[in-house]
Amino acid sequence: MSLRLSTVILPYRRWHEGSRETWRRAEQLGFHTAYTYDHLSWRSFRDGPWFGALPTLTAAAAVTDQLRLGTLVTSPNFRHPVTLAKELISLDDISGGRVTLGIGAGGTGFDATALGQEPWTPRERADRFTEFVPLLDQLLSEDTVSFEGDFYSAHEARNIPGCVQRPRLPFAVAATGPRGLRLAARHGQAWVTTGDPKLYEEGTPEQSVQAIRGQIEKLGDACASIGRDAGAMDKILLTGFTPDRARPLESLAAFVDFAGRHRELGFTELVIHWPIPDSDFAADEKVFEQIATEATSQLQ
Repeated sequence: MSLRLSTVILPYRRWHEGSRETWRRAEQLGFHTAYTYDHLSWRSFRDGPWFGALPTLTAAAAVTDQLRLGTLVTSPNFRHPVTLAKELISLDDISGGRVTLGIGAGGTGFDATALGQEPWTPRERADRFTEFVPLLDQLLSEDTVSFEGDFYSAHEARNIPGCVQRPRLPFAVAATGPRGLRLAARHGQAWVTTGDPKLYEEGTPEQSVQAIRGQIEKLGDACASIGRDAGAMDKILLTGFTPDRARPLESLAAFVDFAGRHRELGFTELVIHWPIPDSDFAADEKVFEQIATEATSQLQ
């Protein structure tokens, strides 16, 4: 099974002060997709510069030609399906059909309270996500949509001419719980995981592999319940959140070993963070570029 290599570029730099060149370089290095985080602010970057995901991706679309672009991940925390659909259709048009929407239920970080609301419980996030994804699917696939749900409404929302990609741009659904996995099975062209967060601090790489194997088995069950072949579904691992943390980026050999073990689980795409000095994503840029240009050929 072939394995694609992608990157995620955090939107923490001004466009004309290095960010533009980073997106261009991602295409030059041959990455399959360059994603960015869709947050209002994030963790240790909260008190520094941080720019919007969709405007950043629009600018990236204008300075690249082949590179796919996407979010990892968009969530209902501060998005509404009607306005999000309009922006995604516009981005898909500007990019010439190169957009993938990574989408998840969201968490309890800064996004969860920035609009003045109390953070939703895991159950409340799952309730909203269960309504959000099908409505967004419909909005991106049909010219006119009306809908009245418990959390979201649409009244004759028009999205003409629709996506360049048909019937709509692809969804990469981040999920590990039962309801999220059912959404991934029904609406996702891909499934996304970061591994098991409970193992991040004290787990081992072996335990992480076992936990991810369990997630993939549950995805298979969710797909089987609707008659879908999970084996034909793309599976994406956003790296940097397993117990190995930064080790895969320490050398080409270390990354090839890490990638090989996860390819055996069924992953079709690995996403590595673009190096950010003095952060959790610090890495040797020369090693990073060597991985980008040589790793996939060593995994054939």
